[in-house]
Amino acid sequence: MINFTKTTFATLVTLVALLFSTQVNAQDYYTRSQNTSEEKNFRLGLSINPNIGWLRYDDDYKASAKAGFSYGLVADLGFADNYYFSTGLLINSIASKVDFPAGATDREKIRLQYVEIPLTIKLKSVENETGRFYGQFGFTTGFKVSGKEKLVGADKKQSIDGDDLFRLGLQIGGGKEWKLSDNLGLMTGLTFNNGFTRAIKEGKPKTSYLALNVGLFF
Repeated sequence: MINFTKTTFATLVTLVALLFSTQVNAQDYYTRSQNTSEEKNFRLGLSINPNIGWLRYDDDYKASAKAGFSYGLVADLGFADNYYFSTGLLINSIASKVDFPAGATDREKIRLQYVEIPLTIKLKSVENETGRFYGQFGFTTGFKVSGKEKLVGADKKQSIDGDDLFRLGLQIGGGKEWKLSDNLGLMTGLTFNNGFTRAIKEGKPKTSYLALNVGLFF
């Protein structure tokens, strides 16, 4: 079951208010920018993001980091000069090794996979000959599509019993968009994502990851 808390509910309400405000401001920005070619106010791109992920427990469970990755579509929608609403649609895998308390079976690896939708604000510097720097802050919403675990000594992975459907995380990061041509840019950066919601019923861990972001904007 989904583990909702008062903090999670308040966060979702904040997201709705932020999206409504962004849409109102974007309408004016699009109107002002539709007849100028100085700056693209809407950009689509593809990204692949290797990450190091881990599960966070509050009790006797111990977890260590494992490699994962995400990939998919990203989009920046301008609503003011140098201010963007950044979203997309990503497939994100988060993995971790877990040492369970005495008497329980250790997991060689736990891997959770989500369809993830970022809901973030991206602040960009003024573009120069090489490109522009950016900072990014906001939330990510995820819906589980797969949950697998491999027990120590087992040959095959098996489905996790009690993995939660919904994931909400706080994301912060930054990097640079390199100008390759008038219509093509290379994005490089780092992001840290800290999960708010429970990932698995047993032990009630939350998920976190540090990702290297590489993408192409068209």
